[in-house]
Amino acid sequence: MARTFALPLIGALGLGLVACDLPQAHGDVNALIVASDPEIWQAVEDDLIDTLEPTIQTITDERAYRVTWHDPEERRIWGDLRRFRQVLVIGTVDDDWVAPALEKRGRGAADVTPPELIHVDNVWSRGQIVHVLVLGPEHGAAEVMAHADELHDRIDQRFRTYATNRMFTSGRNTELADSLGTNVGFSILLPNVYRYSVQDSVYRFRNDNPTPTERIREIGVSWKTPIPDELPGQEALIEWRNDFADAYYNDAQVVETRITDLRPVSIDGSEALEFQASWSSPPGEWPAGGPFITRVITCPDQDRMYFADAWLYAPGQDKYEYMIQLQTILNSFHCGTGAEEMHAEVEGEG
Repeated sequence: MARTFALPLIGALGLGLVACDLPQAHGDVNALIVASDPEIWQAVEDDLIDTLEPTIQTITDERAYRVTWHDPEERRIWGDLRRFRQVLVIGTVDDDWVAPALEKRGRGAADVTPPELIHVDNVWSRGQIVHVLVLGPEHGAAEVMAHADELHDRIDQRFRTYATNRMFTSGRNTELADSLGTNVGFSILLPNVYRYSVQDSVYRFRNDNPTPTERIREIGVSWKTPIPDELPGQEALIEWRNDFADAYYNDAQVVETRITDLRPVSIDGSEALEFQASWSSPPGEWPAGGPFITRVITCPDQDRMYFADAWLYAPGQDKYEYMIQLQTILNSFHCGTGAEEMHAEVEGEG
């Protein structure tokens, strides 16, 4: 049975040069409309959705993207769905839901070597990307799945670019990054909309626009000297974060241990750990919760072990975009100065 989802309409994302006579694309940026022959979809549905809708860790496992299949032969409904921001059409060069995208790209049947994955902008609407998977005459499931990983990577990279660019709409606060690096010992690149405060050598950076009842993104940074012989394990990090949240965050938070992930990472060329889980309000408090990322970063030249904690509160909202933004900020962490290098690296990610 095909999976379907309710897809709210929101403002469209512009993607390059567009044709003025096309309608504006609609739909969520993390929604993907798929059009194919029903037999093809039935053969690949479960495996393809598992690839295109990977789960991410937030409060629970959350789908990063939402895939909706439709039979393009149902012309009235397809006429509306094909105007979404992201569309995947699967079929042969003779299928009339494939041909317009190939024509837009300037490709004809003689110019395609199936199976082939092609990406075309602005086929049925402005600000749209259409992924075209051209199949051979036998149009088997194996041809579709052979390109599934490549298709996911393409979708994910575009979404990450969108999320990063949207985060920095207010501009990049390189002045703050320079000041922190020169005067404190670490640099981190934040959007201008974040405000910061200092208490007990703990630096907090907070964005609660448009209102803290709808969304909060916050990063806290502290450090310990000297660097211990061993980096802390999961239990030690849980204890550290509970104590840190209790001492410095506006509202109490406790670590939930139902879903946790602890892994080594490299930050700014230094040994580091990343611990990801979720937080919730303690019993008796107003019920709230969300995901967080805690990183432990060693800076040998300073003999400091930094703790960088980033958390999100976004009730009733998809959280993948905001987690990408928090990871991007954490990835900009540098021991000492380095705002210019950070700026270049984050620009590259976007």
